Amino acid sequence: MVADKFLTTVLRPVEVKEKTLSQLLEEMKFTGFQGRTLALAADVWAKALRADDTVIMLGYAGSLSTTGQWKIIKWLVEKRFVDVVVSTGANISEDLIAAMGFSYYVGSPYVDDAMLRKARIYRFHDVFVREQDYVKMEEMLADFMATLDGRPPMSSAEFLHMFGKWLEQRKVDGIATAAYRAGVPVFSPAIEDSGYGVAYLINRHRKPGYKLILDHFKDYEQLVRIKGSHRDSAAVFIGGGVPKDFIQLSAVAVDILEKGDPYVTRPHRYAVQITTDNPHWGGLSGATLEEGKSWGKETPEGDAVQCFCDATIALPFIAHALNEKIEERKHKPDLSWVFRDIT
Repeated sequence: MVADKFLTTVLRPVEVKEKTLSQLLEEMKFTGFQGRTLALAADVWAKALRADDTVIMLGYAGSLSTTGQWKIIKWLVEKRFVDVVVSTGANISEDLIAAMGFSYYVGSPYVDDAMLRKARIYRFHDVFVREQDYVKMEEMLADFMATLDGRPPMSSAEFLHMFGKWLEQRKVDGIATAAYRAGVPVFSPAIEDSGYGVAYLINRHRKPGYKLILDHFKDYEQLVRIKGSHRDSAAVFIGGGVPKDFIQLSAVAVDILEKGDPYVTRPHRYAVQITTDNPHWGGLSGATLEEGKSWGKETPEGDAVQCFCDATIALPFIAHALNEKIEERKHKPDLSWVFRDIT
């Protein structure tokens, strides 16, 4: 019968009983809607972690470090559950406020923002932070960046590797610090759209003639070389934006770099996206991984799961499930060559 080819897997209701998060997600694979895709996303990530010769790239967008997510990213880096991080500037600066010993506070979106301004409090939807703590973070960025005055242009990965070393020496243990220790490149192709941009201007004011140049074309070439040096790749997107497209474009550029051929692509074998953006507006952040197949960014033969969910819900669930399912990753790419030009 025609119906038989559609009715192959029976849906299973979730029963409430004592279980681990990974067990709960395993059960959710046989439910529906975004609960199922959340479970499948954890599965695809786990497959990539078990695969040989596979580099895992994490796109980390938005301003999630303010919401208590930064230690999850730091843990993923330390465990080498990701090999490359591509982040907004905000996510790899705002984590440092907590790492410096300051705090974010539980707030509310239902507040008089004019009163918050008088109190010198910044608001991230329902999260508060003291203005003075934020400024101290920006001043710390400026202190580091002042040490690079006049250096030759460098990629953001090289810049952030040096920053991680500088933070390590000062016992400020943020995402960049963990990445420095683990040898994980952190790219931020729009880094100036954050406290780093403010820090640059602080140094320009302190010392007329101060000069620091980041080469984002070098960023892109380094990422493409990382992609091309491994048999397979996995793309994990927390949100969308610049980090997502930066990673996606690496799949279409490998053979341009190596052979000058713009018609050959090397799609990501595994792909996961957690987003709240919708595809029907046409923006990249909501663009489906299925759409990516038309560009050769994802492969029809691979594993690709898109979960429409708030990252502050999905990321803790998936990370805890991975912690329960995978004790140690056996095959960790060596990307130390990315930093060989640093002197």
